[in-house]
Amino acid sequence: MTSNLAAVSYGVNLSPESLDKVRKTLAEAGAAVSSESQGGDDRFGVHTAALLVGGDTAADLGSMRRLVAESAEAGVDTVLVPEALRQASRKLLIMDVDSTLIQQEVIELLAAHAGKREEVAAVTEAAMRGELDFAQSLHARVAVLAGLPAAVVDSVRQEVRLSLGAAELVAAFKEAGHVVAVVSGGFNQILGPIADQLGLDYWIANELEIVDGALTGKVLGAVIDRAAKEKYLREWAAAEGISLEHTIAVGDGANDLDMLSAAGIGVAFNAKPAVRAVADAVITMPYLDAVRHIANV
Repeated sequence: MTSNLAAVSYGVNLSPESLDKVRKTLAEAGAAVSSESQGGDDRFGVHTAALLVGGDTAADLGSMRRLVAESAEAGVDTVLVPEALRQASRKLLIMDVDSTLIQQEVIELLAAHAGKREEVAAVTEAAMRGELDFAQSLHARVAVLAGLPAAVVDSVRQEVRLSLGAAELVAAFKEAGHVVAVVSGGFNQILGPIADQLGLDYWIANELEIVDGALTGKVLGAVIDRAAKEKYLREWAAAEGISLEHTIAVGDGANDLDMLSAAGIGVAFNAKPAVRAVADAVITMPYLDAVRHIANV
C-alpha cells in the first residue's frame, strides 16, 4: 500500500485529544497513518497525516469523510485529500465572492442605500439555502435598486472587506505557480477592482445596468448562477491544461453546489447547512487561508 490520501485537520481548538479522536476514526475506517506533521500559526493549528489506504480508495473516500465529519469535535475540521491533488505541480483555485472571498453580501450593501436591506437579506438567505431559483431571486433583489445613483456603487466598494486570509491565500497560490479564479453571482463593478488588486487570473460576475448615471434595477446578459459557475470552472481548467482532479472550489451557498461537486475538492467556507452536508471539506473558522493547508500550497 502507498500513501494515497492525507488527513488534514485544522481549527482554533486543535488539541492532542481532538487529534487522537481523528486517528481512532481513521483506524476504524481502515486507514493507517504513515507520517504526521504539524503546522498553522497563532490563529489556528494544522495537523497533516499521510494515510495508507488499501482497496478502492475512490469508493471508500465518501464513507470515510462521513465518518470523520460525524466524529469531529467542535472547532476542529478534518478533510481527506487525495495526494494526487496535494502533489500536483499546477492547481486551479476557484472561489465564490460574497461571504467567501469577501466578508459581505454586496447586494445587501447596495440595498441598504435604497432602504431595503432587511427585505433583500431575507431573499438572499433563502436563495443561498437553495429555496429559491437564484436567477429569479437576483432579478427581484436588483429591481429594488432602480433609481439609485451610480455613485452608490463606489460607496459600496469602499465598504467591502476581504475575508481574513484571502489576500494571503491568493498570493500563496500565485507565488507557487498555480491559477486563481473567482466566479460570482455579484457584480463586475465591485469585483473588477478586487480582481486587479489580487492579480486574479480569471474572474466574472454579473453586470449592473447603469443608464444616465443611475442603476436601472436590471442586470445585463445571462445571470451567473450555479450552472454557470461549474461551466467556468471547467472552461478555465481546460484552458490552463489542469485536470478537474487538481482543482479546488470554495463557496458558501447553494449557488456554489455544482462547482463544488465538479472540483477535485469542494470546500464549504462557513457555509449554509445544505452546502456543508455535501462538500468534501468544511471550514468553520473565519480564516480563508486554511485552504492552503488543504491543497498543500
